Amino acid sequence: MQHLATSTHSVNADQLIHQLKAGFPVESFDDLRKCLDLSDNSLAKIVQIPRRTLSRRRVNGRFNTVESERVLRLIQVYEMAAEVFGSSEKARRWLKKPARGLGGRIPLEYADTYIGANEVIKLLGRIDHGVFPG
Repeated sequence: MQHLATSTHSVNADQLIHQLKAGFPVESFDDLRKCLDLSDNSLAKIVQIPRRTLSRRRVNGRFNTVESERVLRLIQVYEMAAEVFGSSEKARRWLKKPARGLGGRIPLEYADTYIGANEVIKLLGRIDHGVFPG
């Protein structure tokens, strides 16, 4: 499994808050893009970072706090999916296809807001506990 530059499993809440306030490095976006096998444009759309802003962030090397939180949200969704399904590949496939537990919506697209990401995480929890089929 590929490891993200900013993994939520390896830090506590205080460290994560500090990282968010300092701004995630652009590499966290690139690592997530590779893990999800998405284009820059596709991931930028999901995390709601305009293409021109992404280009500027690549120059200065860091996202601002709000952008970092959006990247983190998707990192958390991906990491939970990889944990629930046991592999990066299975997580990627599940995140990209319509999910019955989300009313046929695609989890990655649904996770473009805080509430949507929360619903995807709750569904993954139900799948993990055998309450809802994947």
